[in-house]
Amino acid sequence: MPAKPSVLFVCMHNAGRSQMAAGWLRHLAGDAVEVRSAGSAPAETVNPAAVEAMREVGIDITDQTPKLLEYATAETSDVIVTMGCGDTCPVFPGKRYEDWKLDDPAGKGVESVRPIRDEIRTRVENLLSDLRSAI
Repeated sequence: MPAKPSVLFVCMHNAGRSQMAAGWLRHLAGDAVEVRSAGSAPAETVNPAAVEAMREVGIDITDQTPKLLEYATAETSDVIVTMGCGDTCPVFPGKRYEDWKLDDPAGKGVESVRPIRDEIRTRVENLLSDLRSAI
């Protein structure tokens, strides 16, 4: 693992789960980790309920936009965390993969997104702890 590992969060629309995970990792790791996120079929905008849920804990993700998952981004990431992107997620030998089974916040109000946000925080904290011990 390099001194500054890169983590790619991938979900279908890159509008909810992956954006919240990226927001948490940026917040918790600062500049120690390169944070990336993408989607296999990106939405036009980030889910407003995800934006509000993250705002409630002091994390602003309003400047983020859903991005298309590109081969080169996945290939150059050290850790790839998938969250419901199915068979469209690329697989590269030697990469660390995690598949997080999380509810999809699409179409849900902020009250339903809060538990998803909190579960993502716990998973990101665990991932960050692993990354720090590997550096």
